[in-house]
Amino acid sequence: MGRGIALAFACAGQEVLLIDAKQRSRGDFEKLRDAARLDIGQQLAALAELGLLPATAVAAVMARIDICDREAAAQCLPRVGLLFEGVPEVMAAKAEALAFACAALADDAILASTSSTFLSTALAAMTTNPARFLNAHWLNPAHLIPLVEISPHPGTDPAVTQRLQDRLAQIGKATVLCGPSPGYIVPRLQVVLMNEAARMIEEGVATAADIDRATRYGFGIRYAAMGVAEFIDVGGNDILYYASRYLSAALNDPRYASPEIVARLMNSGQNGLRDGRGFHDWTGVDIDAYRRESTARLVELLRIAERLPVIADR
Repeated sequence: MGRGIALAFACAGQEVLLIDAKQRSRGDFEKLRDAARLDIGQQLAALAELGLLPATAVAAVMARIDICDREAAAQCLPRVGLLFEGVPEVMAAKAEALAFACAALADDAILASTSSTFLSTALAAMTTNPARFLNAHWLNPAHLIPLVEISPHPGTDPAVTQRLQDRLAQIGKATVLCGPSPGYIVPRLQVVLMNEAARMIEEGVATAADIDRATRYGFGIRYAAMGVAEFIDVGGNDILYYASRYLSAALNDPRYASPEIVARLMNSGQNGLRDGRGFHDWTGVDIDAYRRESTARLVELLRIAERLPVIADR
């Protein structure tokens, strides 16, 4: 993850320092450093091959990424304005790394964990300046996936959150804010989807190949063109309510039942686009223009997937 984050900033023209936070011999560090440089170089070569950057720019991007050991880091950290902690998902390792960083960082530096497991509320207690700490969950491959989930804790300075969002926007990342809740947004949605896919394979409902095909050409394209809450509003919140009731009864499993908010919106006549309000507020939206734009997004994705509909020329 650290290498991907470094690539994201370096490709955008920014200087980056990759820090090996683990205490190790000089020889072991040099092996790690050389392996990291090789990996980063291969990633850049792949980007050049795909036409995302000129082959002549690879060396310049590489030159923006420096790699240092723990001893050198103590001298460099006071000059760092934004630090992402990316050690393994072990609480003891997080605590040690955060303490090491806090001892050297400047008072105005932003410290962000990249944890995909631990909550910002728990990790903040391990820092000496909680107001400047928050979680920033990147998705692999970090240099390509545009989303970063930012999870401040109640004591995070709002200005720090905004500064981090601004810095990430500068390198082309889209950010979302989420409260300190297990799974954040994407992992929480993702684990439900992955477990349900595994369950259908186990039950013999469909093969892994067909589930993957359904995901790529149905589920995936649909929700890349339109967000989940947006899709509920466009189709109608009441449709979700009745579909959930049917599945819950037919499969005899309460996990398919919809949450209370779905019934509450339906009963108050807020079923989405057609009512002017649902999970989103649609009042004042040019519906015809919205439909054209959403269709255009879908068509572009279909073009990339080489799955445009077959249309006779006469």
